[in-house]
Amino acid sequence: EQIMLVFCAGNKSQDSGIAEMEELPVPHNIKISNITCDSFKISWDMDSKSKDRITHYFIDLNKKENKNSNKFKHKDVPTKLVAKAVPLPMTVRGHWFLSPRTEYTVAVQTASKQVDGDYVVSEWSEIIEFCTADYSKVHLTQLLEKAEVIAGRMLKLSVFYRNQHKEYFDYIREHHGNAMQPSVKDNSGSHGSPISGKLEGIFFSCNTEFNTGKPPQDSPYGRYRFEIAAEKLFNPNTNLYFGDFYCMYTAYHYVILVIAPVGSPGDEFCKQRLPQLNIKDNKFLTCDEEDGVMVYHHAQDVILEVIYTDPVDLSLGTVAEITGHQLMSLSTANAKKDPSCKTCNISVGR
Repeated sequence: EQIMLVFCAGNKSQDSGIAEMEELPVPHNIKISNITCDSFKISWDMDSKSKDRITHYFIDLNKKENKNSNKFKHKDVPTKLVAKAVPLPMTVRGHWFLSPRTEYTVAVQTASKQVDGDYVVSEWSEIIEFCTADYSKVHLTQLLEKAEVIAGRMLKLSVFYRNQHKEYFDYIREHHGNAMQPSVKDNSGSHGSPISGKLEGIFFSCNTEFNTGKPPQDSPYGRYRFEIAAEKLFNPNTNLYFGDFYCMYTAYHYVILVIAPVGSPGDEFCKQRLPQLNIKDNKFLTCDEEDGVMVYHHAQDVILEVIYTDPVDLSLGTVAEITGHQLMSLSTANAKKDPSCKTCNISVGR
């Protein structure tokens, strides 16, 4: 159903031009269903008395207060929704006021439009809470298609690498039997990303310097680098998934890819939620055999963040200090996506 947004202010009697008439039924037992990242269905029960006088529903939809919400966001518009009294359940959708993975409160009134254009309204229903969903595979496929447009030509690579502080590697040796352990992904990237706060993995980089074909000597994540031959993490026994595409108010863009050993818990998680890529033929990271040797390529024009979903033993690679700088400005820890970028946003949620 088409939902129209109106701005309402003031108290009930001013809002509605209350007439002395039989009261309208108050909605109760509200049910929210079919929740997506930017829509939901709503239904409720109401007494049959005066039901035939109802011409409209008023829906008061508000973001649940979050003390840590992004201060730079413009103030959300008042979202009193006015809908014609259609049969329930009614679908409410609109990416301009519903964001993915966000908690909302909702309350409903029934209303009767008068000849003079004013409304008679019922009391508000109880307030209920619900949370919108993550991006679906359909939405992620739209993001994937946008990322493919800017990925650029493919360059060769031979290693994956992970930068950390010396203390991290010492801790892995002492407490984890030399094996780096997957940890839950932070909330950087797209707000609707189904992997944030849920997928467990180990972050690796694979971008190379254009002139040397080797990993850059600078890093925001610590002066010690674990390097591992690409084929030890990425091969025909692993599946590759597209996870996210974002920027942080910068000219360059990030693509998150997930490498999961076939049949592993990470693989099962991704299969249900993320678009799968052909490891030999995609625009971001490929693995193919040439003359009996595995050859690897990565996209030149995006920064790839690769999540590997199983533990990785340090003995499979080498740890050494890098010679370059520690560029903290490039860190993506819990980084917020630029919601206004035309390149990496899709028209769902904000």
